[in-house]
Amino acid sequence: MLAEDLRDQLEREGAEVLGPVPTVAEALELLRRERAPDMAILDINLQGEMAWPIADLLREMGIPFVFATGYDLRAIPPAYAGVARAEKPVTLRHLNLWPG
Repeated sequence: MLAEDLRDQLEREGAEVLGPVPTVAEALELLRRERAPDMAILDINLQGEMAWPIADLLREMGIPFVFATGYDLRAIPPAYAGVARAEKPVTLRHLNLWPG
């Protein structure tokens, strides 16, 4: 529900949104078959599975991304220490994409 609310906010601002995508497998498939997005907002836990493979593919593709999570910073592996993190519930204001 939170992801759908964020999608609605982004679409109202004119963004074309590819998700939300509920599982790691579906997210990986989407990234491989669709036109590459300009950026991604990634929850680190998708239905109990950690989303590190998605983060790795986004990096490989050169797509900037933000972790949207309720997890503590210590839950994020050191390999992703430099990735921006937005606390849930995420809004456009948290992402600094649009004023407001």
